[in-house]
Amino acid sequence: MLRVKADAPDALLAVVPHLLGFYPSESLVVLGIGGKRSRVQLTFRYDLPDPPDAALTADIADHAVSVCQRQRIRLAVLIGYGPAEQVVPALATVMKWLLVNGVGLREVLRAEGGRYWSLLCEDPECCPPEGRPFDPGSHPVASTMTEAGMTAMPDRAALARSLLPRSGSTETIRKSTTRAEQMLWNIGAAHFDEVEDVRLVTATVGKAAVQDAIQRYRAGERITDGDELAWISVLLADLRVRDDAWARMDPEHYEAHIRLWTDVLKGAATEYVPAPAALLAFAAWQSGNGALGGVALDRALGARPDYSMALLLQGALTAGLPPSAAKLPMSPEEVAASYEAQDERRRSPRTTRARRQRRGQPDTARSGTARSGTARSGGRSSKSRSAAPGETTSGASSLPSG
Repeated sequence: MLRVKADAPDALLAVVPHLLGFYPSESLVVLGIGGKRSRVQLTFRYDLPDPPDAALTADIADHAVSVCQRQRIRLAVLIGYGPAEQVVPALATVMKWLLVNGVGLREVLRAEGGRYWSLLCEDPECCPPEGRPFDPGSHPVASTMTEAGMTAMPDRAALARSLLPRSGSTETIRKSTTRAEQMLWNIGAAHFDEVEDVRLVTATVGKAAVQDAIQRYRAGERITDGDELAWISVLLADLRVRDDAWARMDPEHYEAHIRLWTDVLKGAATEYVPAPAALLAFAAWQSGNGALGGVALDRALGARPDYSMALLLQGALTAGLPPSAAKLPMSPEEVAASYEAQDERRRSPRTTRARRQRRGQPDTARSGTARSGTARSGGRSSKSRSAAPGETTSGASSLPSG
C-alpha cells in the first residue's frame, strides 16, 4: 500500500491531482480526514458556478455535508481552485455548513496561478497577501504517486479523451461492428429451428466469450484486434451477458478489469458504448478512482441517457459511497437463476403453439394434453431483450436484423 505524508499545504496541493486523476480548475475539492493518523479517507470535487450563484453554492454545501455525515467524516480540508471572486464565496458557504453540522476544518485553501492562500491563517509572515508559490507537479509527493501508478491528467477533459477511440478509427470500428452483428445473427439463425428462444443460445456464446476475455486480462494479456473488441461490445448488449460479466468483477482484479473495459469501450460503436462504459465505471469505483468512473458514466449516459446500470452507479458516486460499497450485485450463479426465473414467468402456451405451427408440428396443447419438460421461454422477439432485475429495456434487438 502506498503511503505518503502531506502535512503542509503544498504537499496537500500536490496530492489532490493524483487522488482525482487530473489537475482541477474552477473547482472545490473536499478531502475527508479520519482515523488516528488523520488519513485522507474521501476525496470529492465540485465544479464552481461561474458567475457565483448562491443557490448552487448552497446545493454544493448541502451535498458536502450529507456525504461527510454518511461517511462519518468529522474533519475536512477544503481547497478552492480559481479566482478569489469565484472561489471565496463558495468556500465561505461550505465552511459554514460543515462547521454548523459538526465537521471540523483542518485547512481551507485557495489556489490559483501557482500560488495558494490559507483562509484560516491570519499571520502575514506565514500567509502573505500575495500568496505562497507552489508547484504540484515537482513536489516529491507527486513523483511518489506517479511512480505508484496514480498519474494525473492535465484536466478532466483530458481524462475523458483517454476513453475515446483513436482518431480516424470511426469507419474501421463501424465495419468491425457490422461484422460482429452479422456473426451474432448467423449464430442465432443456425439454431432458429432447434430452440424456442435463440437468445438463450446467443447469450451462452456471449457469456463464454466475455468470460474468456476476463481471464485473459487477469493473466496479463490484452486484446488488440479491433474485430474482437467490437465482438465483445456487441455481445455485452445482451443483458444476460453484461450481468454475468458484472457479477465477475472481483475487486481483487480491478486493474485488469479497468484495462479490459477501457479497451472494449474504445473499440465500441456508439450504440454499444453503454455496457462496457458502465462496467468500467464499476471497476473504477472499486479501485477508488471516482474521476475515471465519472467520465466513464458520462460516456454511457451520453450514448443512452436512460441506461439503468449507469444511472445506478451515478447515484452511488454522487452520494460519495466508498469503494467498499462497490460490492458484486449477485454471483454468476444467482444472475443465471434470476434470468431463468424470468423465463419461467414469461412462458406462454400461445407463443409455444405459434412456434409449433411455424414448424408444422401438431398443436398438442389444443387438445388439453400437457407436454412435460418441453415448455421453453417465450418466443423469439426481434424487438425486445431480457431485462436484468430492476432494469427495463425496449427497442433493441438481441439479434441484429442483419
